[in-house]
Amino acid sequence: MKVRYDPKSDTLTLVFRSTPVHESDEDKPEMVLGYDREGNVAGIEILDASKRVENPQTVEFVAGAA
Repeated sequence: MKVRYDPKSDTLTLVFRSTPVHESDEDKPEMVLGYDREGNVAGIEILDASKRVENPQTVEFVAGAA
């Protein structure tokens, strides 16, 4: 999984699969889901991220969390 934050566009992108996005859907306002050809979620884009995510410039990775 890859996580990118672009402060210029204030967009937080989470990439789950390295496959190209075939189709996208704005599920909720400012939340765009990207799907591959098989319909799997390939990624999520959060627009205006600084208003929706606590500190979008940092990522905490927790392995084996329950």
